Amino acid sequence: MKKFTSPKLAKKVILRDPVHGTISITDQVVFDILQSREFQRLRRIKQLGPIAFVFPGATHTRFEHNLGVYELTRRICDTFEEKYAGEDENLWNPDNRLLVEVAGLLHDLGHGPYSHTFEHLFGTNHELMGQKIILDPRTEVNQALLKVDPEFPKAVASVIAKTYPDPKVVKMISSQADADRMDYLQRDAYYTGVSYGSFDMSRILQVIRPYKDGICFTENGMHAVEDYIVSRYQMYQQVYFHKVGRSTEVILHHLLERAKKDYEEGIIMATPSLAAFLEGKWDLTDYLDLNDGVMETNFTMWTHAKDPILADLASRYLFRKPLTSVKVVGDKKKLVTKLKSLIEEAGFDPAYYTAINSMFDQPYDAYKPTGKNANSQIEIMEDDGTLIELSKMSPLVEALDGTLQGDERFYFPKTMLGSENDPQIFEPIYRQFQEHVHNGYLVE
Repeated sequence: MKKFTSPKLAKKVILRDPVHGTISITDQVVFDILQSREFQRLRRIKQLGPIAFVFPGATHTRFEHNLGVYELTRRICDTFEEKYAGEDENLWNPDNRLLVEVAGLLHDLGHGPYSHTFEHLFGTNHELMGQKIILDPRTEVNQALLKVDPEFPKAVASVIAKTYPDPKVVKMISSQADADRMDYLQRDAYYTGVSYGSFDMSRILQVIRPYKDGICFTENGMHAVEDYIVSRYQMYQQVYFHKVGRSTEVILHHLLERAKKDYEEGIIMATPSLAAFLEGKWDLTDYLDLNDGVMETNFTMWTHAKDPILADLASRYLFRKPLTSVKVVGDKKKLVTKLKSLIEEAGFDPAYYTAINSMFDQPYDAYKPTGKNANSQIEIMEDDGTLIELSKMSPLVEALDGTLQGDERFYFPKTMLGSENDPQIFEPIYRQFQEHVHNGYLVE
């Protein structure tokens, strides 16, 4: 495998970071990437999107998360070089250092506004978009990478695509215990103000180690990894799966659906970059022009749209008027059709004011080493070199394996539940709706 090198900066750049303390930059290529238009764009894309409507402090961006992942890969490389580089060439090759650090820095470069909500509606994929940005000769990121070597952009893209031949390089930023997850758990916990995402990062960095086919952890560090798994589980249950955050995502999805319909019918206007997506004729330039601010500028315009549904959805999103929800329990899902008909009778279009949102067994949530949704395993290396999957050593992690995490919720306008201070015009409809809900669902 080719060794990639970059000129060193005349003076090390130190960035202050609330999560890792400091972030150190010594390579010219890293500094050049940091200054590129494409990387600076990440300042305008929130890491958690609509979750900020639940946790007010969660306005941090993809920019600092990518920097955090870079810093963790840098520290992991320090550990590998200090402990394993001279031991066996199959363990760690220091020639991989620049490649993995840059891949960590650029791993989320392709994210657009609102992440997965946007992807589902417009058919984009942030990993593929990241690779396109890296490989496109028109981008400043590509020009920075080319200064290292003509093959460097392809090598970096292959790490993000998980096709690079050395699994240790890939798994450092894409595995069950990688720099990506370790950074976003601690970073998201810090900015949301919760304690769930806390785990002993310094210990993790001491006990992580390479082996021929990947990355594992030493036996004496098993409890630090266990702590990481529990923290990850709690963050998904309490933050990422929060019912109000999901409600905001439902509104956002319906808002963009309705906007697409209205735009095609000539009812509304949109800024050029978003218009390209609404028309289905977008290119990389349009994608790079999109950010949270551009989207919210359009939403603000649409609060005055002639279409009352679009105007209402835009207002609900911008001014935090979430839908409420109930859990769908067992076979009671069959009642949803009746509930939708009552909602429609009350004057709401169920296509835009209702949704069933499921958060069962998402690919990035709890660690599940077995079963049909099993993720790649976290392995512990014993003193004799034997590798054992984590749940086989940890009763706590074993207890999480095989459990069903998450829930399924039916979202609808809060007014359907009514209140003593909110008399309804169609009282029989609302009473009938509430009877169905209370008899068939657990209201939360």
